[in-house]
Formats: sequence, C-alpha cells, structure tokens
Amino acid sequence: MEITEKVKTGLKKEISGSVTEKNTAIAMKSGTLPVYATPAMMALMEQAAAELVQEYLPEGWTSVGIAMSVAHTSASPVGMKVRAEAKITAVDGRKISYEVTAFDQSGEIGRGTHERFAVNEEKFMKKTNSKK
Repeated sequence: MEITEKVKTGLKKEISGSVTEKNTAIAMKSGTLPVYATPAMMALMEQAAAELVQEYLPEGWTSVGIAMSVAHTSASPVGMKVRAEAKITAVDGRKISYEVTAFDQSGEIGRGTHERFAVNEEKFMKKTNSKK
C-alpha cells in the first residue's frame, strides 16, 4: 500500500479537551499535584495524530504509535481547557512523523515529536495474537 498518495506533509489536526480530576497527575499516578498529567497531555497529542492519519488510510488500515519525545513545559489546573495539534512533517513509506504541540488557555504547555506506522489491522492483530 502506498500511503504517500493521500498522506502528505503539512496536514494538521487539532482536538480539544479539559483538565479534570481524572486526568491529573495524582489520578494518573504520575505525580502528587492536582495538575494536568504529562501522560494525559501526551495521549491527547497522540490522539490528534492518530485521528489525522486515519482520515486518509484505506478501509482495514490503521496506524500505531512507535515513538514519542515530548517536553511538558507548563502546568494546567483542573477546569482549564486544553488542546493538542498534530502536524505531519514527513512520510517515509508507511512511517509518518509529526510535530505535536499542546496548549491550554494561557498558551503552549508542551511540544515534541511523534511517529506512527500504518498497518493492515488484520495482519497486525494476527501477528500480535500469535504471541499468546
């Protein structure tokens, strides 16, 4: 499958959410303060990237995350709205590279890179389930 026909550099997707008690560092066991957890921010970034590429993949295909490098640079309190943006920066065969950025209502809170790999769902799950 040649994904470069539809998946192009420069494509962007933004999604939003909010800081709740469920995604604080305390709740996610990644810290002791009631602030937006780094794993929650990274998940929002990854969700934006996954949803972006899914729009362009053929039926029966999806993408899986293979790498993420992110700095969480500013804390966000409970109740604040947050959003993440994913932008495709490179396509190398079935590997898609992204710039990911997260914001709260006061500005940027995190930035980094993410990589995903396009896979045939059936083949991927067959290989994965063979580990049992």
